[in-house]
Amino acid sequence: MASRHVVAPRRLLFAFKPRLSPTTLPTTTRIAPPLKKKTTITRLSFSVSASSMASSPMKVLVPVANGTEPLEAVVTIDVLRRAGAEVTVASAEEQLRVDVCHGAKIVADALISDCADAAFDLVSLPGGMPGASSLRDCKVLEDLVKKQAADGRLYAAICASPAVVLGSWGLLKGLKATCHPSLMEQLSSFATAVESRVQVDGKTVTSRGPGTTMEYAVTLVEQLFGKEKAEEVGGPLVMRSNHGDEYHMLELNPMDWTFDKGPQPQILVPIANGSEEMEAVIIIDVLRRSKANVVIASVEDKVEIEASRKVKLVADMLLDEASKLSYDLIVLPGGLGGAQAFAKCDKLVNLLKKQKESNRPYGAICASPALVLEPHGLLKGKKATAFPALCNKLSDASEAENRVVVDGNLITSRGPGTTMEFALAIVEKFFGRKKALDLAKALVFTHP
Repeated sequence: MASRHVVAPRRLLFAFKPRLSPTTLPTTTRIAPPLKKKTTITRLSFSVSASSMASSPMKVLVPVANGTEPLEAVVTIDVLRRAGAEVTVASAEEQLRVDVCHGAKIVADALISDCADAAFDLVSLPGGMPGASSLRDCKVLEDLVKKQAADGRLYAAICASPAVVLGSWGLLKGLKATCHPSLMEQLSSFATAVESRVQVDGKTVTSRGPGTTMEYAVTLVEQLFGKEKAEEVGGPLVMRSNHGDEYHMLELNPMDWTFDKGPQPQILVPIANGSEEMEAVIIIDVLRRSKANVVIASVEDKVEIEASRKVKLVADMLLDEASKLSYDLIVLPGGLGGAQAFAKCDKLVNLLKKQKESNRPYGAICASPALVLEPHGLLKGKKATAFPALCNKLSDASEAENRVVVDGNLITSRGPGTTMEFALAIVEKFFGRKKALDLAKALVFTHP
């Protein structure tokens, strides 16, 4: 009988069961579980009339710069686009391609200068250093956000940007605000600094860091569209209800994950057109923070791909080149279109099969366990989980309601809202739980 090591207490297992059709994977409506007391979201007044929502889509600006925290930018863009907002990703640099933190690259939709005379219902500033400093020093952006505030429209910032950008521009005076723990003292000279994971004061929203970004983004949806839309968008994200608590995983057939190709594990993260950008970026971001050597490889015929919510990501290389290397782990993000592309890529499937045959770790999240691993026999004899709507495609779904399942050399997870836990579980398997928990605190995923 297989050994079974349960790391997660049962009360923290997947708390609700969305029954979704695979054909409606990106937009299925579901009510999010209520937030527990530890997540503090203070809401004051901000509303948009139904007639204005019906007349035109909500317009949102998300500026990015070299050194921007990619997770904070991409998760916000993704969630707002799920809600139906028209999001413009604008580069504060002289070109559209931006070198964000942790070696990632994204391609903006426009330059900030192109947006100077546009009106937005929301401007949301991601953090990251030196990205926040670059946003602060962008005069076009400063004028735009100050006009946003003067006109009584919504503006928001996360991580370093509440203190470094909004505070220095004088846009937090008399307001309650939060930011990354390391900048709270600086913030206190500009605002009433509070330790809420997300803080709403009038038309200003602030948040703490990478690990609070999904909560922040869903709060922005609520501010723009109302609570019902926020619940509709939040449900399929598979967010957890115990924000700030330690993450947990279910582990079966425990085995040591080792790396012998260098001082750090060598990890392959494939991406494709239609990959879920949140999942890809969170995995890459967290693993590179742990100092793992992560190779981002495009399975398309060029390194730039367009992900499921139209975010343009740039891989390090094509899969043809990446396949010449060996890996301590191959891990697949989800996204319906991306998973389908992975399943059709013989080179990637062969890499995964060799990984399994050599008893080296491999994993997948969201649509990819069901649409890539299962049909190619890569889940045979294994317990796994997947996006709730696709769990009926798993040959063994007996543990599918767990948020992260590790079975020997296989790791699987459920969706965007479980990706941080998934990535931290990978860090734990390679480096130990202490390093993973320290990283979770630094990300403000768990309480610092």
